[in-house]
Amino acid sequence: MSRVGMNPIPVPDGVDVAIDGAHVTVSGSRGTLEHDLPDTISARMEDGFVLVERADEQRDTKALHGLSRSLVANMVTGVSQGYRKELEIVGVGYRAIAQGNSKIELQLGFSHPVHVEAPDGVTFEVPNQTSIHVLGIDKQAVGQVAADIRAIRKPEPYRGKGIRYAGERIIRKAGKAAK
Repeated sequence: MSRVGMNPIPVPDGVDVAIDGAHVTVSGSRGTLEHDLPDTISARMEDGFVLVERADEQRDTKALHGLSRSLVANMVTGVSQGYRKELEIVGVGYRAIAQGNSKIELQLGFSHPVHVEAPDGVTFEVPNQTSIHVLGIDKQAVGQVAADIRAIRKPEPYRGKGIRYAGERIIRKAGKAAK
């Protein structure tokens, strides 16, 4: 039995959940998100909670049960609180420059600056030259944009230079041993 799928999803004040067959629409103060549930999964509202249920006991259905519940819960959290990923830039001369809410310019030791543009629903904050905050209501989109920015210059293991998630621990290697 899916332990994740059986948990009810609490709906906070200010969030509206509309369920039309297999189509779930969640709207709140930050925006609106939509998701289509698989055929074997259904959802219903009851006493301020969203309950996600499955039709049968097939192995694939059980897996989709927990996944669908997590996706709907992430939608509720996204429209009420939003999601944030923080990135740190480490390296001499490495910096980020904000160009509005949806575009940043990165100086990462290449011969040219790298321009990154945010997709719809994602915004950037650059509180200082060495940190970037990726904000949005869609957890998957925020995580993907942050991963794409990190992939531009991953942290290298010898000096630790590059772009890393805030709090990420980079395993360092020893350099060449002198004889």
